[in-house]
Amino acid sequence: MNALSFDGHNFETRPSDPRLGQWLQQFPPAVFSERLYQSIELMERYSIELAVDLSRKLNLADQLGGWRSADELCGLLSFQPRFKFALRWMLERLVESGCAEARNNGESRCYHLRDALWQPDLKALRAIGLSIDPSNAATLDLLDHAASLYVAVASGQQSGDHNLLGPQGVPLWLNYFHNDNLTYAVNNWVGAVLATDHVSTRRTFRILELGAGTGSASEILLQLLAERGLSSRMERYRITEPNAYFRRCSQRKLTAQYPNLPLEWAPLDLDLPWNTQGIASEEFDLVYAVNVMHISKNLLFSLSEARSALAADGWLVIGECVRPYDNQPIYPELMFQILDSFTNVEIDPEVRPNPGFLTAQQWRRAFSHAGFRQTKVAPDIDRIREIYPHFFTGAISGQNSGTANDPASSRD
Repeated sequence: MNALSFDGHNFETRPSDPRLGQWLQQFPPAVFSERLYQSIELMERYSIELAVDLSRKLNLADQLGGWRSADELCGLLSFQPRFKFALRWMLERLVESGCAEARNNGESRCYHLRDALWQPDLKALRAIGLSIDPSNAATLDLLDHAASLYVAVASGQQSGDHNLLGPQGVPLWLNYFHNDNLTYAVNNWVGAVLATDHVSTRRTFRILELGAGTGSASEILLQLLAERGLSSRMERYRITEPNAYFRRCSQRKLTAQYPNLPLEWAPLDLDLPWNTQGIASEEFDLVYAVNVMHISKNLLFSLSEARSALAADGWLVIGECVRPYDNQPIYPELMFQILDSFTNVEIDPEVRPNPGFLTAQQWRRAFSHAGFRQTKVAPDIDRIREIYPHFFTGAISGQNSGTANDPASSRD
């Protein structure tokens, strides 16, 4: 079911499919609300309008009279080679709108414009988004700020990392990665529900969290543990975050809320051996992360390091933005794909064919290759996408197999 309408380039949504409730029963009803559904539909449409606006500013129409690949366009327009990922996303958004066509030409995917690009009305769409939920301002602001950098990043005049992660960008990220921002907080809730389920059967448990940022995911997990009466079973909760400023923000907030819990903070680089960073083998019962693992430079390495940190029957649970179909463009990518950390990763045709977000099947395959068993993706993205292709939130869990930590020992 695609609820986006391009008739006259007006924005309209239909009510969500009632069948969605069948696959979302394990999650709090307030999380997957009609308000969230409407907000995601708005963000999808807003990002398409931004893609059209950016295509005009980048003069793509002048080069799309014939069939062109993203690599060819980067050469013709003197864009930075790495900008091809953002460019390909923009072109796929144009295909969605119907004003462009795409075809596969060997290993390349080529595009051409079939209709003139319209003039987007971003102001009107923004007003609709705020009327759906005022907290949508956090996502809209970050989308706008990221889009404002595209022309300079494409030409190499500016760095996406320097601007998006600089003084102007940090306050926008803090608002975005906040539990008041429902379009992001849903990732925290889905991961926390799965994580809580896995520790609930243990008499005691020890948690390692990766890339906690300012602590929004930690906050929801701690809330669920308290609501289910599990906090007293916690022996340790080590919260790691490489950014010192974010780490201090998290520590101030959570120690004030939970002064009697065994919380601790430390840095951790996913891409370096964890045992050199204070993480011993089999030290934790749960390794937990939300929207972190997809930026690991070597995904199988980081997954294997997580398995090494787990007790023999411990669980890895990651909340992720999950791509419903291969190569499907989704709105959060506009904010991330001009960051080097998002695109500068090792590609593997089997488990990670592209930078950024993975499909449910790709995550299952990666977990299996890293030696995890009982891998599960919740909710059931593969079934949900058949009726709603804009469902991007999932949690992936896998249990330590208890065998030697050799990624090659488990192949599907």
